Amino acid sequence: MKANTFTTGEVQLSYCHLLKPDTPPGSMTPSYSVVALISKNDVATIAAYKAAEQDALAYGIREKWGGVQPPVLQGGLKDGDGVRSDGTPYGPECKGCYVLTCKTSVEYPPEIVDQNLQPVIDPRKVYSGCYGRVNVTLIPYNNQSKGIKAVLNCVQILRDGEPLGAGAITAAEAFGSPAAAIPQAAPAAPAYPQAPIGYGAAIPQAAPAAPAYPQAAPAIDPITGQPINPGAPIMGV
Repeated sequence: MKANTFTTGEVQLSYCHLLKPDTPPGSMTPSYSVVALISKNDVATIAAYKAAEQDALAYGIREKWGGVQPPVLQGGLKDGDGVRSDGTPYGPECKGCYVLTCKTSVEYPPEIVDQNLQPVIDPRKVYSGCYGRVNVTLIPYNNQSKGIKAVLNCVQILRDGEPLGAGAITAAEAFGSPAAAIPQAAPAAPAYPQAPIGYGAAIPQAAPAAPAYPQAAPAIDPITGQPINPGAPIMGV
């Protein structure tokens, strides 16, 4: 490998965009990227980074910065116990670590492999929180600002870890065991019980209402024995 290229030891991966490129906020250019969280106890990785950085700085002074190293350089290794460039603190996952943001353009997608160097294409295996090793090339730049960028070459996925951020929720976590019955509420009783009415059964009819004023029985003619018609003339009168 070139002097400005190195491979980390085991690091935790954050902000993984390794299988599909992502366009970060404020940018118009998609890229593959990952943030490597390097434990401050990993002296071998820190030493490998510093050696690659020295080579990148020498090239930058010679070819990019007019023979002088800028007093302030963007990019490079950041202290996870400190604050970001905008003054906000790093997340709790960064505590006790150095933070290295690694990117590559869509024209040069990184190779992602497992412990046996077999390609990894399953997105469930590559997520923010898993552990792996990262190969990086440090390159000085001079455009709107001056600094060192970490160009991502390839990633080896080593083992699972606690997912960072919201994470994905599995169906088992959301709904529990398939044998778990969902309690059903008993149907509410009707306010007024109704007698069941079967097909073909007669529907009970209400009895006719009695007249408000009872009607008197018609008068009987004592001679004929017939009801007297009130409107008919009385014979013999």
